[in-house]
Amino acid sequence: MTDPINLHIGAEDDRIRFRSLRRLLRNPAATVGLILVGIAIACAIFAPLIAPYDPIKGDLKTLYVKPPSVEHPFGTDDIGRDILSRVIYGAQISIKIALSAQAGGLLIGVLLGLITGYYGGLVDTLIMRVVDIVMAFPLLIIAIALVGALGSSEFNIIIALALVTWPVITRLVRSQVLALKDSDFVTAARGVGGNAWTIMIRHILPNIVAPLVIYTTLGLGSVILAEASLSFLGLGSAQQATPSWGKMLTESRAFIRSAWWMPFYPGLAIFLTVLGFNLLGDGLRDALDVRS
Repeated sequence: MTDPINLHIGAEDDRIRFRSLRRLLRNPAATVGLILVGIAIACAIFAPLIAPYDPIKGDLKTLYVKPPSVEHPFGTDDIGRDILSRVIYGAQISIKIALSAQAGGLLIGVLLGLITGYYGGLVDTLIMRVVDIVMAFPLLIIAIALVGALGSSEFNIIIALALVTWPVITRLVRSQVLALKDSDFVTAARGVGGNAWTIMIRHILPNIVAPLVIYTTLGLGSVILAEASLSFLGLGSAQQATPSWGKMLTESRAFIRSAWWMPFYPGLAIFLTVLGFNLLGDGLRDALDVRS
């Protein structure tokens, strides 16, 4: 027999989600962010279908840059490669690395945040001192050191960025756990014999999903910017022909005055994608605010 109390709670949860979604879509800035993020993700997924040319092969007959035209809307680079196609394919690397690195940092940060917030004591002290040490250095400096030590590849960039994003997530989760671990529903779970991990995973974690979603969305923009910076510094993918927004910027440094379109379009792609994630994150923060 269906429990009417559970049905009522489920219906109320659906109404809350609907109201949050409606607030998100009514926010003009969040809508713009959602569109920009959607375009970037669509380019990453459907790049082979969208890109008009091969992003790696250049026109061997034309070893000089061409300005934007009907044939090449974003122009070509110094070896005749279509910049529009390279920008579209560049979204694959940026989005893949950002999502993978953020997922890795989220996994580490949530696990350590739950442990340090719930258990406290010596465990809390040790983990939080490590967090303080990592956060004492700029994210990009640590990422450069890690990629330089591990080697330049997409996998190593993901590992490096994951290892520098977890401390903030750990702090966020810890603060939420400290606020919830003495709540009535947690005390009731302990009273019926729930162990620590059951309480953390089934009772505390679902109640901190909203701030995690907000931070993850906002953090994706920073990770994309960090990946582009690493590629710009020559620490990106080991495959030199692979199109990457940061690599396209560093390849176009010698053509800033003579071929403005070479650095402009990959730079614009980075700017709009990071802006999209920031606007979407701000919109989610307003939409998921419990005080609303």
